[in-house]
Amino acid sequence: MQFMPYEHSRAHANVVVDGAPNEATVLALSHWPGIPQPAGMAHDLSAGMAFRYLEGPPDHPPATAVTNNHFDQDGLVSVFALTHPTDARAHRELLIDLAAAGDFGTYRDRRAARASMVVSRMAEAGFDDYAEFCGRCYAEALPQLLDMLLRGDRYRDLWGDEDAELTRSEQALASGAITIDERRELDLAVVTAGVGWSRARGHRFGGNEFEGVHPMALNNATSAVRLLLVHGRRYRYTDRYETWVQYTSRTLPARRDLRPLAERLTAAESGTVVWEADDPGALTPSLGHNGESTLAPELVIAELADYLAAALPAWDPHARHDAPLDAASA
Repeated sequence: MQFMPYEHSRAHANVVVDGAPNEATVLALSHWPGIPQPAGMAHDLSAGMAFRYLEGPPDHPPATAVTNNHFDQDGLVSVFALTHPTDARAHRELLIDLAAAGDFGTYRDRRAARASMVVSRMAEAGFDDYAEFCGRCYAEALPQLLDMLLRGDRYRDLWGDEDAELTRSEQALASGAITIDERRELDLAVVTAGVGWSRARGHRFGGNEFEGVHPMALNNATSAVRLLLVHGRRYRYTDRYETWVQYTSRTLPARRDLRPLAERLTAAESGTVVWEADDPGALTPSLGHNGESTLAPELVIAELADYLAAALPAWDPHARHDAPLDAASA
């Protein structure tokens, strides 16, 4: 197949990967919520679906175009698999590792982690028209993808600084400067950073950031999909991206609407600190606050644990969602 920018593909029969179908889509290979998955194609990653397509495509009307409505690591690998199938098959595991590094903040091979950093840097460039920018990113990245993975030193100026942050976070976890207490019954990890820890940053998806501990170091260290980061009297809770998509390899806890908990914690504060929470349908919804909290860690952890155990589910990635999904942020 040939890559075609999403807006152009509206007039051509297409296979869409890792995104939402348009009016000319004949097949969707996407783990996005609410999008029906063809029989035998389901996988945690859209890239995994693309490789299953190469193994044995389901019946569908003819199409020579593959498209996607956003630019990120999983989408890039998915498009590459369908446009460069021979090369993709030869490097399947490394490519899937790259897709997971972008979407799930995990890696097995450091080359995939660094290539994910490069893709994220490409996505940081400014734009006036996202659809046009997205098409340009694919046109630039597809011919370079294997170079990013196999000859990564050529791109050191794009991944060097973040790679050092990843190493620093991994060393802190290994030394005990950052500790993880897993509450397996809740799929919750309480991550506590020591007083001397200087916050680290790492990318998520294409151009977004996660602050506190590098996400690849943290997500490689725990399989819990609910994360509470405790740094002194500063707290931030996050639902990992795995809980937004149609994840298949294990059953994950449903997201809760954290906004009532934010109100409860704000009321418990003795100062002017205000807690806020994202909509449960956000990519990685978080609960956090401004300034420094007056609440002790034990209280915050207990309140969060009780709420997660008692609150009703508020997000089902396998259900159809009527609201349009935001391509520019996904």
